[in-house]
Amino acid sequence: MNKYTLGAVAGALTCTFALQAAATEWNVSVWGKRRAFTEHVEKLAELVSEKTNGEFTMNISYGGLSKNRENLDGISIGAFEMAQFCAGYHADKNRVITVLELPFLGVENLKQEVAVSNAVYAHPAAVEEMAQWNAKLLMTSPMPQYNLVGTGEPRDTLAKFAGMRVRATGGIGNAFELVGAVPTSVTSAEAYQAMESGVVDTVAFAQHAHLSFGTINQADWWTANLNPGTVNCPIVVNIDAYDSLSDAEREALDSSVPEAIDHYLANYGELLKRWDTVLEEKGVEKVMLSDDAIAEFREKAAGPIRDAWIADMEGQGLPGQELYDLVEKTLADAKASGS
Repeated sequence: MNKYTLGAVAGALTCTFALQAAATEWNVSVWGKRRAFTEHVEKLAELVSEKTNGEFTMNISYGGLSKNRENLDGISIGAFEMAQFCAGYHADKNRVITVLELPFLGVENLKQEVAVSNAVYAHPAAVEEMAQWNAKLLMTSPMPQYNLVGTGEPRDTLAKFAGMRVRATGGIGNAFELVGAVPTSVTSAEAYQAMESGVVDTVAFAQHAHLSFGTINQADWWTANLNPGTVNCPIVVNIDAYDSLSDAEREALDSSVPEAIDHYLANYGELLKRWDTVLEEKGVEKVMLSDDAIAEFREKAAGPIRDAWIADMEGQGLPGQELYDLVEKTLADAKASGS
């Protein structure tokens, strides 16, 4: 082979390696199966690939990369570039965003949930805390207010919550404990088995999770209006991976977040529209608690848990009161704007 042929081969190989190096591939760790809760991640991957002509792609793994409680740890060591987690799984690692899991905040819809989440995610305390895990908060996974499914006689009064074994995490679990229930924080994937085996009597989930994890198939009844709060589950990216993106790739990612959230909201809205039909098809009774029972629940849980949370955060050097006030103001502004 003469030097000219060698030069051509070397040039071709160099071009091939350059093209390979130019492509960016991220691994994304979620869990369960594709469902309403992950539709924004799926849409984000689709949009980013489209905007970069396939040069920036995301491989979304449902449980193949990490357990859901270990996703933040995986991000911190760079085991994958993007992940979803829920604050209640390890509240000590993400203290700031647990303000969004306080019970009875008054969030009425998913748009308001997005607004308060975005405000907290942008707060310097949240940014700094996540940076300790080499994580950047990218977008939320907005969920409606949680409600219970249960077996046996409906728990339709506060007195009937006494001794109730409930799968509930974070502030919701704390709220149930204050009215005599016994919360347990098994993961979403374990909830069906816990209910089937009698470890818990009831499970607190948003609608999509009752469907996805099968708890609705064990249920005799569902509380339609308890609405004690919800769980906050961010999508985070590894900071080193984010910083290594080209300007065009970073723009494609950042600009796709609002579009992905809009897609999520539209998709979840369709699920909520057919929820009553789901209950009817599965023979699940729709239970309405009285206004007095809900007011009593709020009085016993909201203030004490909020005050304890603020004191705990302030004691750890975090701006607890400021964060709670931020949520209140953002929510008031969202409601005033018609969201």
